[in-house]
Amino acid sequence: MTELPLIGEAAAAADASGARELAGARIGVVTFPGSLDDRDAARAVRLAGGTAVSLWHADTVLADVDAVVIPGGFSYGDYLRAGAISRFAPLMSKIVDAANSDAKLPVLGICNGFQILTESHLLPGSMIKNDHLKFLCRDQVLRVENNSTMWTSDYAAGQEITIPLKNQDGQYIADEKTLDALEAEGRVAFRYVGFNPNGSRRDIAGISNAAGNVVGLMPHPEHAVETGYGPESNAGTDGLGFFTSVLNKLVGGAK
Repeated sequence: MTELPLIGEAAAAADASGARELAGARIGVVTFPGSLDDRDAARAVRLAGGTAVSLWHADTVLADVDAVVIPGGFSYGDYLRAGAISRFAPLMSKIVDAANSDAKLPVLGICNGFQILTESHLLPGSMIKNDHLKFLCRDQVLRVENNSTMWTSDYAAGQEITIPLKNQDGQYIADEKTLDALEAEGRVAFRYVGFNPNGSRRDIAGISNAAGNVVGLMPHPEHAVETGYGPESNAGTDGLGFFTSVLNKLVGGAK
């Protein structure tokens, strides 16, 4: 496989030893039946400088990884409801345990991955069909509300980024008590700006758990990591910060 160059501010600033340290961080990417964006997520990890490790949903042992990405797609065809079957995959029980352990494994759920995280109760609330009942694909502006998580630290609080969104079950819902708690605890990670594409409560596009190691969002940062191939905003690389954030946190924590 041809070695991919590091891109982005963090990678550009890294010296040879720093690049090797980033590459030593192993980020697992889970594949379910119906996953669509697992390879895109793995490529994003490599472009950010890390080592992508393929994980299979039926594995009964979680490989030696430093973080996990649960990618987008239509796992198990979204039967019953999006993410409802995937939560029972053998590997998901291992991921849930690792995320809740003292080690607090970093986990990022993107689109269908976000749906799986809510079904697995790693994140509160639920995802239902878009309020307009149609599939929607567009470049979406988000505001970074919380930059203190494992996956958002390379962004500035209040920064607006543009990444692609594509879903039909993207409406985030929760009861008012849960929504109030998310707001009060600073656990709304991202909010839609200018247009709410799916009717999500309080324009919420993504949330985190209390520890900040688990983050879920509907839009797709892995589709905005290469110059010229993502949205026009900021050369189309606004999504790269998710992957450099966790890599820099992992490497920094190891020193």
